[in-house]
Amino acid sequence: MVLYLLLFLVLASLIAYFVASRRAVAAAGTDLREMHSRPVYHGMNAVVYTAVPAFIFLLFWLLFENSVIDFLVLGSFPGSEALNSSEKALLISEIRQVAAGNIFQEPSQAVLNAVEYLKSLRVTSTLLLSAAVFVLAIAGAVVAVMAVSKRFFARHRFEKAVTWFMIFASTVAILTTLGIVASLLFEAYQFFKRVPFYEFLFGLRWEPQIAIRADQVAGQGAFGAVPVFLGTMLVAALAMAVAVPIGILSAIYLTEYASKPFRAVVKPVLEILAGVPTVVYGFFAVLTVAPALRQLGTAIGMDVAPNSALAAGGVMGIMLIPFISSLSDDAFAAVPQMIRDGSLAVGATKGETIRRVLLPAALPGIVGGVLLALSRAIGETMIVVMAAGLIAKMTVNPLDSVTTVTVQIVTLLIGDSEFDNPKTLAAFALGLMLFIVTLFLNLIALRIVRKYREAY
Repeated sequence: MVLYLLLFLVLASLIAYFVASRRAVAAAGTDLREMHSRPVYHGMNAVVYTAVPAFIFLLFWLLFENSVIDFLVLGSFPGSEALNSSEKALLISEIRQVAAGNIFQEPSQAVLNAVEYLKSLRVTSTLLLSAAVFVLAIAGAVVAVMAVSKRFFARHRFEKAVTWFMIFASTVAILTTLGIVASLLFEAYQFFKRVPFYEFLFGLRWEPQIAIRADQVAGQGAFGAVPVFLGTMLVAALAMAVAVPIGILSAIYLTEYASKPFRAVVKPVLEILAGVPTVVYGFFAVLTVAPALRQLGTAIGMDVAPNSALAAGGVMGIMLIPFISSLSDDAFAAVPQMIRDGSLAVGATKGETIRRVLLPAALPGIVGGVLLALSRAIGETMIVVMAAGLIAKMTVNPLDSVTTVTVQIVTLLIGDSEFDNPKTLAAFALGLMLFIVTLFLNLIALRIVRKYREAY
């Protein structure tokens, strides 16, 4: 139904645009210069009046619809007042599953009654939403069309609407970021109430697999995250060891040596690597790189783990090449040509100009790109989940298996997840540390770029 409502809003907006613009042309008569705003602005103003109020109402309705329906359904269920929040969540989940036809056991009569009530509320909600969107769209279109006149400030109204839309989009982005940070902080605080902060930050043993139900058998758990951080740094360092030299050297060649036809072909091909899904890189690491490294290690008498840090870091470095190459290319291109010409004019060779003039001049941009790529490497998930190990080890051997922060977050949140025990809450503590590190790296990169941007 939502798709049909959106299609209706698009169709109504197009009709309103056509009617308002034609009405503006008719109001102008033979001389459009008498109009304050051109007909296109009258049409766009009609689109805003028609679509925006109805669309905002639709968003808010969808945002609160399920919560209101769940509240009403639980309020009509006998004995729901005595249930706690977890039991209410399980009950409403069962009711929704039965309503969807996913019946795993014979439901009680009270559940069947709640299902019927849920379906009736959904039908009522759909009818009310459709009627409200229809009325708002038609009313907005009528108001916009009737307002068309020679002295109507349609352009001002439309530009003000665009301004408010940009403010709304910025506000949504800010609130979303604050919501993410607040959720991480709250859940991490719950974790640190159970596990001391110093144990998490400086402990040398990571074994978070503890029992979360009475019928499970597991250890007591250990939450020293140093091995996890060490594995993350090892994989990221291997990735940067691959990406940084290849990315910078490729940028130098494409900027200073390659012909324009060659650059026009190679640069887009190189940047295709940035568009490859990370799960494809993960498959490549597991099915190609890891077996090849293992066979090579066997041939020369070295023990290589099936899931090694070298396989994950090397493939991740290939993924990061276009990030560094593109940003370095932009940094080299920003260096004025007169600096190159001056170096060549005093007798420097091409190589000396690159080493002593071009690289120092473009260094801030290069460093910024490297730090951004490093933050990307630290936060990468799919490649390390598929190609790195699951057991945290205190090792810096690239041929051994290690685990990373993102691998542990995925592992901790798979399966039964109860958000009142350290095992699950540890994922939020790791996520908070990952957020702080990547934010710190991004801030450093932006500060370097801004500080030295206009120095050359």
